[in-house]
Amino acid sequence: MSEKFQNKYRIPSARWQSWDYSSEGLYFITINAAHHVCLFGSITDKEMHLSVYGQIVEQEWNKSFEIRTELFCDTFVIMPNHIHAILRIEYPVEPHRRAADDAVNNFIVEPHRRAAENNNNTIDTHRRAAENNNNTIDTHRRAAENNNNTIDTHRRANLRCGGDGNGVAYREPQSISSFVAGFKSVVTARVNTLRQSKGRKVWQERFHDHVIRDAEECRRIGAYIDSNIINWKEDRYCQ
Repeated sequence: MSEKFQNKYRIPSARWQSWDYSSEGLYFITINAAHHVCLFGSITDKEMHLSVYGQIVEQEWNKSFEIRTELFCDTFVIMPNHIHAILRIEYPVEPHRRAADDAVNNFIVEPHRRAAENNNNTIDTHRRAAENNNNTIDTHRRAAENNNNTIDTHRRANLRCGGDGNGVAYREPQSISSFVAGFKSVVTARVNTLRQSKGRKVWQERFHDHVIRDAEECRRIGAYIDSNIINWKEDRYCQ
């Protein structure tokens, strides 16, 4: 049943409501052109020929993954009036723990070890210093672990910032929704510059997304995307 937002009817979201769409994983997405108009090119002899607008889509799509370290495109196809893709969110390994351990080992442990070995006249002094240093090391290690916990907390908080989190238009940073919104916005701006117009729609307001749950589903969806061009005549979006 349709719901109302700002006194207008809208189609209820088909998204997995309990899933965090900024989480690591694989996502199958489809983004449609407004009114399914074949704006991005045409298919002849089972080959896709990009229009100037389709070339913009391709350029901005590729740029998107150059500026996002956590987002990867595993499979992608531009069709005359829509896009299919499998996206992967994968966060880089946190460097902070390695940096903290290296700092402790390189700047605290090694100098004291070398000093203790080279200075025979102050063995007892260095033994006591080493014992104190071990306490310092443990303190630094605990501080590093606490710092890692703080970093993880801030990362989770940052994923949810960028707004008060209220309303249907809210999008979590580094999520699939924020990526699609940014991509659609920059493509629309460039296309409408060529059109010498403002405010004309390039995309449907929403997009389809699906969380891929296993390897078999990923293989099946990937095969569907790869065969999309040659099966265009049977495609439900074909006009």
